[in-house]
Amino acid sequence: MVRVSGSRQSLERARKRSKVSKPRVKQEDRDSDNHSDSGIRRHHPADPVQGSQKKRRYRPGTLALREIRKYQKSTDLLLRKLPFSRLVREIATDYMGDKDAIRWQSVALQALQEAAEAFLVNLFEDTNLCAIHAKRVTIMQKDIQLARRIRGQF
Repeated sequence: MVRVSGSRQSLERARKRSKVSKPRVKQEDRDSDNHSDSGIRRHHPADPVQGSQKKRRYRPGTLALREIRKYQKSTDLLLRKLPFSRLVREIATDYMGDKDAIRWQSVALQALQEAAEAFLVNLFEDTNLCAIHAKRVTIMQKDIQLARRIRGQF
């Protein structure tokens, strides 16, 4: 037999080269590995959990791309209507002062929300371009500031 000092992998390679097989494990020994002293079977990480399937793990970025495609296909609003309308009413009362002075039509709030979401989506597109230009995939606050400065808005 070839004698090799080192890691487990190097020992495995040495066994393969010398064509010496691993010692056979008896069925009783295999069964005893799966049982503890109390007689309860332990699950190995490779074993599926009884009663339920293991949750699927996707590679990083796969679900993000799926989500991007989903939102690009849809035309519905992304922000919830009630919180947006509360924000608009709060800003309006800050400017006007009297809480009951302004009444809003639902169509007017919907038009404001459409315009606000279109503005934000366009801003995030430009922000993403700024991040890519900086050889990054993560957007940062400085990317948003640069995009707004290049646009000349605000």
